[in-house]
Amino acid sequence: MNISIVTVGKLKEKYLKMGIDEYLKRLNAYAKVEVIEVADEKAPEELSESEMVQVKQKEGERILAKISQDTYVIALAINGKMQSSEELAHILDKLATYGKSKIAFIIGGSLGLSDEVLKRSNEQLSFSKMTFPHQLMKLILVEQIYRAYRINRGEPYHK
Repeated sequence: MNISIVTVGKLKEKYLKMGIDEYLKRLNAYAKVEVIEVADEKAPEELSESEMVQVKQKEGERILAKISQDTYVIALAINGKMQSSEELAHILDKLATYGKSKIAFIIGGSLGLSDEVLKRSNEQLSFSKMTFPHQLMKLILVEQIYRAYRINRGEPYHK
């Protein structure tokens, strides 16, 4: 299975990068996982509603350019469906069973995802009603993907 994590913004925090790299290394035994970072749109701190939409649209165009037509897309969105680790494991297992070998998880920028990206997604996933820094979500997502593979293989890790 080929999994892409398409995310807005470049990861700068060394401690997060080290954690992500560790889980990517562990995931090598199960799937090919790559992190694709697209540029975030530079914008002032205070934005009007229309300016926010414009920023999300520009970031969304960059995201969509990285996704092929045959890719199954799971967008991380605060209004998405909350899943347990076991449910995420089941989703990944089901996708593999039914021949979906290309999966992309999408993490938007600080303003979220454009309507176009949400429409392109096959499903929307929420980790919590809380707001997390999108950079931290990369680490959380990679760990949950690793956990899902361990669950599906019946291997110790998930407790």
